Amino acid sequence: MPIGAFVATVLLALATLEQSQAQLYIHIYPSQDSPTNQTLWIFSGSSTAGSSSSIRTSGIYESQDSWRFADHGGNFYNANAPNNQTISLSPLFSSSNTNDIASVRARIPGGGRTDITFAASATNTPTITIASGNQTISHLFMDDNTLSRDGIGIRVSGSAFSFSSGASSSWTDAGILNKPIGDFFGGRTYNNWKIGIAAPRFAADSQGSVRIVVNSQVIPEPEEYALVFGLFALGFVFFHRYWQKKKRQQATTTS
Repeated sequence: MPIGAFVATVLLALATLEQSQAQLYIHIYPSQDSPTNQTLWIFSGSSTAGSSSSIRTSGIYESQDSWRFADHGGNFYNANAPNNQTISLSPLFSSSNTNDIASVRARIPGGGRTDITFAASATNTPTITIASGNQTISHLFMDDNTLSRDGIGIRVSGSAFSFSSGASSSWTDAGILNKPIGDFFGGRTYNNWKIGIAAPRFAADSQGSVRIVVNSQVIPEPEEYALVFGLFALGFVFFHRYWQKKKRQQATTTS
């Protein structure tokens, strides 16, 4: 199999495995346009509403639209710790985000990338869909809870977004946050904590129904993936040839 095809197959399998777990995902990367000041937040995945509730337009922590972390002692914020702060998500597709836009557009279906994909209609800030309705995720709620676990949540624009228990939920697209990657602990994956109904109610009522992955580097380009998996494939070829040669030598010796 050609190396390019091998790389594509492996990446597609990894993406399919992650998305098959029925979770809501947020992948955080440094912005390529402003890596020391901003982060790129990518929303994907699907779940089911654990109970009837609503997503608010503002307000401090409440499990209807916010959650706390189960992993790494609940420590999510590394610097410039927020205190019940609501921060706006600016549109990704604006004139000032040329590098981020180019990277994301290349991952829209049909662009030839399988590591991260966006809907062909991706044009603005992230959108959450529950049942047949949808609303823009315009802000993120953040709180560094020194006594318990750090919290985060989503807030929508316009009016509160009500939903019913058992409704299917999903979110998609991306936005830019005016907070650098150094404000979060990098190289970690966080799952939501669950005690009682501490999971956000628009997701399944269980620990890990929302997962956040903090990446310290910008979105890797396909050439980087090709190099890593290409080296892996090359090593496999050499290893295979070595054992083939060894088997032939053993067969010659025994005969």
